[in-house]
Amino acid sequence: MTNIFFAFFIGYLLGSFPSGLVLLRILCGIDIREYGSKNIGTTNVFRTVGARMAILVLLFDVLKGIVAVLLVRTFFTPSLELELLAAIGALLGHNYSLFLGLKGGRGVATGLGLIILFMPDVCLITFLVWLTIVYFTRYVSLASILGALVTPIMAYIKGYPIELVLFAALAGTFIILRHLENIKRLLAGTETKIKQGSLNKLKNDKNK
Repeated sequence: MTNIFFAFFIGYLLGSFPSGLVLLRILCGIDIREYGSKNIGTTNVFRTVGARMAILVLLFDVLKGIVAVLLVRTFFTPSLELELLAAIGALLGHNYSLFLGLKGGRGVATGLGLIILFMPDVCLITFLVWLTIVYFTRYVSLASILGALVTPIMAYIKGYPIELVLFAALAGTFIILRHLENIKRLLAGTETKIKQGSLNKLKNDKNK
């Protein structure tokens, strides 16, 4: 029971680190929650200040789950179940951060990192699906939803252990549920398409 608690807590604590909020405060001097969709995730960072900062935030969010699982893998008795508990903790921490009053992102970047770690070949397929949808539609939300649907299917087709298939299904369901408002906007035709922002324009607008 102790191992179960600590594995989950390590994941939740690392997942709770609000990468977008911290990095943009330090490097750009802004609170990302005051702009765009007010989300701290990669998409809003991209729309608000541009690609370079978005890539940095993405990298940190991807690494949160990976580091959590690797810590459990290193310091605990080898166990896929404990690693998956850390992974679930990281996803929950990213979406319901301990440091943001149980608010946060939508789990896509952290989920991506976990799939990279557990099922790299499946991750490649999922990423190609995501990239294709974004390229042709410019809807990141739609790409994320379809990626979440494809991942457990591909994990099953590729013959991964049932624990990983179920984890992919759970994570995918969670990501889709976090996109319910986006789904409503997609159906209504009011969802915002991806467009790179500019920090200089942002600062100029703020100073007007």
